[in-house]
Amino acid sequence: MKPDIQRELIPHATTLHLIDALNAVRGKLSGAFEQWELLDDTGHVPTSPSFTALLRHVTDAQALARDVVQLTADFARTTSSENRAGSAVLAHLASAVTLSNQAVPHFAETAQTALSLHRSHSENDRYFRDNRMVIEHATARSCLRRASESVGDAVQELTDHLDLHRFFLTPPPARARCRPNRAVATTDPGRPPPPQGVL
Repeated sequence: MKPDIQRELIPHATTLHLIDALNAVRGKLSGAFEQWELLDDTGHVPTSPSFTALLRHVTDAQALARDVVQLTADFARTTSSENRAGSAVLAHLASAVTLSNQAVPHFAETAQTALSLHRSHSENDRYFRDNRMVIEHATARSCLRRASESVGDAVQELTDHLDLHRFFLTPPPARARCRPNRAVATTDPGRPPPPQGVL
């Protein structure tokens, strides 16, 4: 393998470990986007939306964003993040950091609006706040979805990098064939060997 190509390779074990870690976070982001719903079965905002449930979306989104930040920071501190493939991975993770963190205030705004609905007496005021909740919650979920996609793009970069590893994999050395040592006959096999001590 050429030295310049070797410097561009992220260690194989590091690549596999990072893929596993990123896939775990991507699954959590995708699950949150799919499962954290605001609307009821009829497609409307519930009459009394649960502030506690919506606040849980905030705390869970914070935890997800923290996981993305930690993984990104850990990878950024490695020398692997400085080569060509590592820089591409880091760019995708940086997008995931931004998007996952942007989801948190939108979820928080949704929870705050839900709490204010209990004090609302005007029908128009409630209609306005319902729409605001729908927009804020949908925006937050969209941020999680896009963050999941960015993490997925990082995983794809690393998966493609594994193919590069296989391309430059050094084949094992060929085994040397073992042949039995055969003495070269220096005398006539039909004659008895000379006695010991006789030159």
